[in-house]
Amino acid sequence: MATTTSTATKATDASTAYSQLNSSTASTTASKMQEASDQFLKLLVTQMQSQDPLNPMDNAQVTSQMAQINTVSGLGTVNESIKAMSAQLLQMQAMQGASLVGNSVVVPGNTIDVSSGSGTGHFELGGAADAVKVEVLSSAGRVVDTLDMGAETGGRHSFDWTPAEGVTDAGGFRFRVTATSGTASVAATTLMRDQVSAVSSTATGGLSLQLKSGGTVAYRDVRAFGG
Repeated sequence: MATTTSTATKATDASTAYSQLNSSTASTTASKMQEASDQFLKLLVTQMQSQDPLNPMDNAQVTSQMAQINTVSGLGTVNESIKAMSAQLLQMQAMQGASLVGNSVVVPGNTIDVSSGSGTGHFELGGAADAVKVEVLSSAGRVVDTLDMGAETGGRHSFDWTPAEGVTDAGGFRFRVTATSGTASVAATTLMRDQVSAVSSTATGGLSLQLKSGGTVAYRDVRAFGG
C-alpha cells in the first residue's frame, strides 16, 4: 500500500508540474505574439505615414500586410489589431486628402479644357488596336473634329487638340474614342486631367475628390497623379 501511495503522489506532482510548465509556456508565447503584433503594426503604420501621397501603397499591398497581421497576432487578437489599424488609416487618409488639394489627377471623364487655347485628352485601351479614332463633340453632341490616331498599343494614351478658328462652345467640348483590331472592337475608356479642389470622407471610410470642373471621383478611381 505504501508503494502505491508514493507512486500516485509522484504521478500527481508530475501532472501538476507539466500543467504549470504548459501554462507558463502559453503565457510567454502569448506575450511574445502580442509584442510581435504591436511591433508589426508600428512598422506598418510608419511605412504608410511616410509614403508619398501622390504614389500611395497599392491596395493589394495593404491587404497582404493586413493578412500578415493575422498570422502574427493569431485569431484571438486579429480583430483588435484591425480596429487599431483602421483608426490609423482614417487619420492618414485625412492627411493624404489635404495634400492632394491643388494637385492634378487623371480620372475617368471626357472633357477637354481649351481655356488656354488648346487642350489635352486621354484614353485607355484594353488591348492593342490597329485603328483608333477620336471625335471631338460640342456640348450639343455635334462632331466638330475627328482625329485619326492610327495604331496604338494597349494602355493609356493622350492627344492634343486645338479648336479651329471660330469654333467655340460655352458649354465646353467633349470627346469619344473608338478603337478596332481587325473587325473586333477594342475597349476604350476616356480619361481627363483635372485639379483636386477639395477632399471629403465617404460613409464607407474612403476618400471622395471634388474636382475643379465640378465633378467628384472616388480616390480609388484615379488613374494618375500630378504631371
